[in-house]
Amino acid sequence: MQINKNIAISDSGFIFNPSSGDSFSTNQVGLEIIRLLKENKDNKEIISEIVAKFSIDESTLEKDLGDFFLMLRSYQLLNEND
Repeated sequence: MQINKNIAISDSGFIFNPSSGDSFSTNQVGLEIIRLLKENKDNKEIISEIVAKFSIDESTLEKDLGDFFLMLRSYQLLNEND
Protein backbone atom coordinates (compact mmCIF):
# COMPACT_ATOMS: atom_id res chain seq x y z
CA MET A 1 0.00 0.00 0.00
CA GLN A 2 1.14 3.54 -0.69
CA ILE A 3 0.03 7.13 -0.41
CA ASN A 4 -1.72 8.22 -3.60
CA LYS A 5 0.75 9.93 -5.91
CA ASN A 6 -1.34 13.09 -6.36
CA ILE A 7 -1.43 13.83 -2.61
CA ALA A 8 0.66 16.86 -1.57
CA ILE A 9 2.39 16.60 1.81
CA SER A 10 4.38 19.40 3.43
CA ASP A 11 7.25 18.98 5.89
CA SER A 12 5.03 20.44 8.60
CA GLY A 13 2.39 17.69 8.24
CA PHE A 14 -0.15 19.50 6.04
CA ILE A 15 -1.79 17.06 3.61
CA PHE A 16 -3.78 18.15 0.55
CA ASN A 17 -5.85 15.91 -1.72
CA PRO A 18 -6.31 17.80 -5.02
CA SER A 19 -8.86 15.24 -6.25
CA SER A 20 -11.33 16.13 -3.51
CA GLY A 21 -10.02 19.53 -2.39
CA ASP A 22 -9.78 18.21 1.18
CA SER A 23 -6.90 19.08 3.46
CA PHE A 24 -5.70 17.45 6.67
CA SER A 25 -2.86 17.73 9.12
CA THR A 26 -0.88 15.13 11.01
CA ASN A 27 1.71 15.08 13.76
CA GLN A 28 5.38 14.08 13.41
CA VAL A 29 4.64 10.37 13.89
CA GLY A 30 1.95 10.43 11.19
CA LEU A 31 4.28 12.35 8.90
CA GLU A 32 7.00 9.74 9.42
CA ILE A 33 4.54 6.89 8.69
CA ILE A 34 3.54 8.62 5.45
CA ARG A 35 7.21 9.08 4.52
CA LEU A 36 7.83 5.37 5.11
CA LEU A 37 4.77 4.44 3.04
CA LYS A 38 6.15 6.57 0.20
CA GLU A 39 9.34 4.51 0.47
CA ASN A 40 7.24 1.32 0.03
CA LYS A 41 8.02 0.05 3.54
CA ASP A 42 5.79 -2.74 4.85
CA ASN A 43 4.05 -2.73 8.25
CA LYS A 44 6.90 -4.50 10.05
CA GLU A 45 9.47 -2.05 8.69
CA ILE A 46 7.26 0.91 9.59
CA ILE A 47 6.77 -0.36 13.14
CA SER A 48 10.48 -1.02 13.58
CA GLU A 49 11.51 2.44 12.37
CA ILE A 50 8.82 4.31 14.34
CA VAL A 51 9.64 2.47 17.59
CA ALA A 52 13.33 3.26 17.07
CA LYS A 53 12.74 6.95 16.33
CA PHE A 54 9.97 7.82 18.82
CA SER A 55 9.19 6.76 22.39
CA ILE A 56 6.29 4.51 21.45
CA ASP A 57 5.42 1.06 22.77
CA GLU A 58 5.31 -1.49 19.92
CA SER A 59 1.93 -2.99 20.86
CA THR A 60 0.35 0.45 21.13
CA LEU A 61 1.88 1.44 17.80
CA GLU A 62 0.47 -1.65 16.07
CA LYS A 63 -3.06 -0.70 17.14
CA ASP A 64 -2.58 2.98 16.34
CA LEU A 65 -1.05 2.14 12.95
CA GLY A 66 -4.15 0.13 12.04
CA ASP A 67 -6.34 3.07 13.04
CA PHE A 68 -4.14 5.47 11.06
CA PHE A 69 -4.41 3.29 7.94
CA LEU A 70 -8.21 3.19 8.33
CA MET A 71 -8.23 6.98 8.51
CA LEU A 72 -6.02 7.26 5.40
CA ARG A 73 -8.37 4.89 3.54
CA SER A 74 -11.48 6.77 4.62
CA TYR A 75 -10.00 10.05 3.35
CA GLN A 76 -8.97 8.32 0.08
CA LEU A 77 -5.30 9.04 0.67
CA LEU A 78 -4.15 5.43 0.47
CA ASN A 79 -3.69 3.39 -2.69
CA GLU A 80 -3.78 -0.37 -2.20
CA ASN A 81 -3.76 -1.45 -5.86
CA ASP A 82 -0.16 -2.66 -5.78
